[in-house]
Amino acid sequence: MSNATSHGVSTPAAEAATGERGRSRLARKASAYVALTKPRVIELLLVTALPTMFLAAGGVPPIGALLATLLGGFLSAGSANAFNMIIDRDIDRVMHRTKQRPLVTGALSVAEAHVFAWTLAVVSTLVLGFFANWLAAGLSIVAIAFYVLVYTMLLKRRTEQNIVWGGIAGCFPVVIGWAGVTGSLDWPAWILFALVFLWTPAHYWPLSMKYRDDYEAADVPMLAVVRGRPMVGIQVILYAWASLACTLLLIPVAGMGLLYATVAVIAGAWFVGEAHALYGRAIAGEREIRAMRVFHASNTYLTLIFLAVGVDPLLPF
Repeated sequence: MSNATSHGVSTPAAEAATGERGRSRLARKASAYVALTKPRVIELLLVTALPTMFLAAGGVPPIGALLATLLGGFLSAGSANAFNMIIDRDIDRVMHRTKQRPLVTGALSVAEAHVFAWTLAVVSTLVLGFFANWLAAGLSIVAIAFYVLVYTMLLKRRTEQNIVWGGIAGCFPVVIGWAGVTGSLDWPAWILFALVFLWTPAHYWPLSMKYRDDYEAADVPMLAVVRGRPMVGIQVILYAWASLACTLLLIPVAGMGLLYATVAVIAGAWFVGEAHALYGRAIAGEREIRAMRVFHASNTYLTLIFLAVGVDPLLPF
């Protein structure tokens, strides 16, 4: 062993290795913070907020309001999701699909998560308030509070209707988007709010059918845990039909054109058909009812509807 090594003097190779380990730790920490925001959930929220802003503006919205609302909404949703993971870390350890979340693995401490969640909440409010308007900022605060206090802390572990009323939190991006552009709330915004509200059970209950054992182990009374599969299937059908009806209501209220009307009818019929097929497999007692097919179909359906919402105002017919 050389004198340099024996006396503890770093070699270039050792320094490089130390630097690489430091960058690796930093990357893992950054990845854990991103995971804390549930980015896939946020993507879906932005899918509803952005097109709503185009409808509110009757075309392309002001770029400043658009960017501020999207950034503020992103940070707000990330804050709510981070608080959710803090509160639910006990059941996340039990459920197979959530056991790799950062507060379960130890990638982040609870204290770090709290600082992160509160920072996002404050920054999101300031961004929306100063660069969009304070109505949008106020709605953002209500959305965070509702998701954390009403859904996560009050409903989730107490009632089979948890996702119905708790899903209201996921409806706020549309009214925040509308308010961010107009500074007000009009009937089309509330119809889109109702659409997301009605869509959420039809979207989430198939997922809960797939992960029924997880929720049962965690003692979370999702509908799939406390009711049989046929009952879940019929509920998915009812909410799918209600979603379709709500999309059609937007046509006269917001003066939607041919593109939106066509997409609403065709995509809605397809989504309702998938819901009926799920119910058919459930009452037939099939072992594999392919619940995730309806879950993924619901994502596609909502994306198509809101894509039409955003594009329709740009067309001359």
